[in-house]
Amino acid sequence: MDPLDPVITALHAESRLRVWSLVITVFGDCVQHRGGAISTARLGRLLGRIGVEPGALRTALSRLGRDGWVDSERTGRLSHYRLSPSGLARFTEATSRIYAAPRLSPVTAWSLSSDGTPQTALALGGLWLAPADTPQPAKPAFRLVGRLTDLTPAMRDSLISAEHATALRRLLDDLDHLATLQGDPLTHAAARILLVHRWRRIVLRYPDLPPEVLSGDLAQEDPRARVAAVYRHLTPGTENWLDSAEGEIAAMPPPDSSLARRFHMALPA
Repeated sequence: MDPLDPVITALHAESRLRVWSLVITVFGDCVQHRGGAISTARLGRLLGRIGVEPGALRTALSRLGRDGWVDSERTGRLSHYRLSPSGLARFTEATSRIYAAPRLSPVTAWSLSSDGTPQTALALGGLWLAPADTPQPAKPAFRLVGRLTDLTPAMRDSLISAEHATALRRLLDDLDHLATLQGDPLTHAAARILLVHRWRRIVLRYPDLPPEVLSGDLAQEDPRARVAAVYRHLTPGTENWLDSAEGEIAAMPPPDSSLARRFHMALPA
């Protein structure tokens, strides 16, 4: 059996796969730290390993160009794509949220304030609850900092939506598989794309909750730390594939320092 089958099946089970969105994940994870451009040959090889047909990829690239996400240029027989200036601007904030570092210690101080955002804080009775070290969007009209001493199971359940909890549980199940994944460098590159795409959809759709407020079995896990560990496992093979050349697929430029800053884990370059 293909070692990627369980993860590909899980991705399709969550919602309809949008190839254009998968392409954006590839740009963020495999292209931006290696010169910013990728050939259609390499992109097709990578996404073909996930099961994306050439026609679907062409349609996705056409849509991304039409919507102002990417620019293209032709070199010989191949087209190369890169994020456009506007696409890059839209992409930057998402990148910082996707690859933010896991917490190194439990949250001991919490902030209850009058202002917050759904991406970084929990709505709680008209106020916003977040770890005290979370950057504030602006100086709030009211802010109280202290310890969180009691949190009942019912309250924990109310802080996370059923959809968010289900997405995390499904991801954690797949992390167990990816953490021991063996295979060739292309398989590792495809697996890293699948991992980041799943994580990206969760992080950009739901608040990034620390385990101290998660419910039940999720309270025993730190999803961001688990993702970071699996990312580290898959990175050497992925970067080896990006270094490789095969037929008309040329090696990509060497990685820049931004790779090592992902999840703040000093990933191998």
